[in-house]
Amino acid sequence: MNDLRFNRNLVILNGAVPLAVLAWDAWNGRLGSNAVNQAIHITGVVSLVFLALSLLVTPLRNLTGWNTLVAYRRALGLYAFVYAATHFTIYVLYDRAGDPRSTIEELSSRVYLQVGFVALLLMVPLAVTSTNGMISRLTPKRWKLLHRLAYAVAILGVLHFYLLVKSDVRLPLAFASVYGGLLGFRAVSAVGAKQDSKAKANTIAIKPTAKPQAFRGKMRVAAIFQETPSVKTFRFVPLSGGPRPFDFKAGQFLTIALPIDGKTHRRSYTIASAPTRVGSAEISVRRDPMGTVSRQLHDFIKVGDILDIAGPAGRFFIDTPPSGSVVLVAGGVGITPVMSMLRWLTDIAWDGPIYFVQAARNVEDLIFDEELRYLADRHPSLQRIIVLSDAPTSPLAHHHGRLTTEILATIPTIASLPVYLCGPQAMMDATGALLREMGAPAANLYTEAFAGPRPAAPTATEAAAEASDEALMPYALTFTKRGVTVEVDRSVTVLEAAEEAGVELSYECRSGICGQCKVRCLEGGVEMRVTAALTARDREAGYILACQATASGDAIAIDA
Repeated sequence: MNDLRFNRNLVILNGAVPLAVLAWDAWNGRLGSNAVNQAIHITGVVSLVFLALSLLVTPLRNLTGWNTLVAYRRALGLYAFVYAATHFTIYVLYDRAGDPRSTIEELSSRVYLQVGFVALLLMVPLAVTSTNGMISRLTPKRWKLLHRLAYAVAILGVLHFYLLVKSDVRLPLAFASVYGGLLGFRAVSAVGAKQDSKAKANTIAIKPTAKPQAFRGKMRVAAIFQETPSVKTFRFVPLSGGPRPFDFKAGQFLTIALPIDGKTHRRSYTIASAPTRVGSAEISVRRDPMGTVSRQLHDFIKVGDILDIAGPAGRFFIDTPPSGSVVLVAGGVGITPVMSMLRWLTDIAWDGPIYFVQAARNVEDLIFDEELRYLADRHPSLQRIIVLSDAPTSPLAHHHGRLTTEILATIPTIASLPVYLCGPQAMMDATGALLREMGAPAANLYTEAFAGPRPAAPTATEAAAEASDEALMPYALTFTKRGVTVEVDRSVTVLEAAEEAGVELSYECRSGICGQCKVRCLEGGVEMRVTAALTARDREAGYILACQATASGDAIAIDA
């Protein structure tokens, strides 16, 4: 990433060199007898050069696989505009002596000036929209459509040059041949993409037989697998055998309810198995030394145990085969949703290229390593890239340290591919930043945190309050639309109380992330450890997260 930033800054610095040299020569009177015409000529030619270089980035990247080239395209395009604007400014200020009337008269009487002026006007929206914010605002599809104007600018720019020189047209024709080659490459690529799209349209997507999309009930632990020293996989099957009682999409999660010390604890875990394996569902859980539920699963749950399960849920998934290549990026136990996606794609024999990037600390932390090697051997379209941060001498690692743009750039045209990313939040933020550095639009990146933010450790005052008799006092919870009032301990969340009272509230993650359990608190106050899914406007309107909210007083009323 540092190398990419350095190279991009170098491009920006070098792009200013022609302008600096021109200014120096003008200052020292070295532009010849007609300095104004010479300055106009130089800025016009340099503008066409930078425009050609910016248009060359995409075909060169496609031919070589050097995805980092896209990071320089914006600077090259902006310099084309800067030199074109300078070209026109010198003409107005010095050739026309800054006289608007004279400038307009010349424009109206000379065709080559009209052509050049239209080209400059078309460059303005391209320059204005050359930021990440404008890409997101316009949407990548519309942004790409708008920036095809660059080819119209190129044609008009060459025509302007050709009409201007009149006799010696060798240089304009040289530019015309370059731009013609770039346009031809673009046309051939468009035809190929259209044919690929038609071929993909004829592909039949294999999906499991439809079943209810929501399930809440009991399933039996049929098998437990030790994946790594700290990760176990738990396979759940229906109590009566037969097919799994629900459908899910590759990447979605289940919510597990476990009674621990007289209290029910619920946690959400991604389904690691594929939707095509209709007899069971699997979750893979890392044992957190501080995690109540993960320690219970690892230390006490055994084959034959029956657990309460709800789901599936989640918006991070693949349910139709991608139209081209796909990139799956996993950090640590964040591998579970993307492993479900990979298993599904290989199960349906999807033949598109799959790039599977797995980041871990060391070899022992490579979850599903044996299966991934097996899949890579069986499916030539699967390319696995291993990045180990704490094992610099391991022969298994393709790369050592952290993910970088250089590593990601080994994936051809990654900036234009869909990327499904899951792992620790810091890793996802860093990887997203790398992809943006490489020119990937935000719409191509799909992410999900595999665990909710850990609640902050209680202060001494909070710990004392929780241990006091007052914290165990019941509170009155009223669901106003149902006309139901219940008394529950203050340690019980609004969502848990609603479930005990038979009041149905929407929810998914139960971790304060998804916001599905958002509901208005009409009276009383609540405390919430996690509020990530609430906006400032939500809080002002009185909304709370039912999965996190516990009463801070004797009574609360909920709009449900």
